[in-house]
Amino acid sequence: MWPKAQPRSRRGGSLRVIGIDPGLRSMGWGVISITGSRISHVANGQCLGAGEVMADRLLALHVGLSAIIAEHMPDAAAVEQVFVNSNGAGTLKLGQARGIALLVPAQAGLTVGEYAPNTIKKCVVGVGHAAKEQVQHMVRLQLPGVDLTGPDAADALAIAICHAHHLGSAAAMARAVKVRA
Repeated sequence: MWPKAQPRSRRGGSLRVIGIDPGLRSMGWGVISITGSRISHVANGQCLGAGEVMADRLLALHVGLSAIIAEHMPDAAAVEQVFVNSNGAGTLKLGQARGIALLVPAQAGLTVGEYAPNTIKKCVVGVGHAAKEQVQHMVRLQLPGVDLTGPDAADALAIAICHAHHLGSAAAMARAVKVRA
């Protein structure tokens, strides 16, 4: 049913990561490529949840995100965790979009990392309570020449960058443990 990601050897040893910023009206996505310690922009955009009926919006998000994953064939995915606020109903609705953001990569056989908003901001900006404008600025600095399709896409690229850093740290730790053994 799902095409498998292209083997890394056919991509010159690079790894692709998709970051997903859940939203009911606009789900941001961003794909980066990691080669060694270098990251580069592949693509970014937004899947729109069309319609007033919740089921229709969720279906549109599922179809749109499925097409993005089929087109860009990432090797891993990362999703932002839902920030729980005082509006319980809004948080619950956003959780449904997050369910789509977790389901689609899992259906494609991808492992999915999950990160709190403050962790993403700290990783990309250096400050856990950074403003959206600061995040966008740092994404542009880390991915020279990127044309951001909107704030949701910028957030998704930040999520992908955060995951790339965590993957790099995990790989370094595994190498260190292997050397010690």
